[in-house]
Amino acid sequence: MKTFEINKTYSTRSICDSECVFSYIILKRTSKTVTIQSNNGEVKTCRINKKLSEYKNVETILPEGNYSMAPIITAE
Repeated sequence: MKTFEINKTYSTRSICDSECVFSYIILKRTSKTVTIQSNNGEVKTCRINKKLSEYKNVETILPEGNYSMAPIITAE
């Protein structure tokens, strides 16, 4: 399984607006969580979603919460 790397930036586009890009830098990680920093400097800790990660065979987080159009960040 591909994993998140420290000091690497991961991005995804919004489902609603293709010009809106969510980018996060991985500051630190454990086996179950990653600490991220967004473009505006906000730092938060996110749990790695085990179910999505196993399905995609790549670590996956939901940095803005779990809702229908939430951005999904993968370690690809």
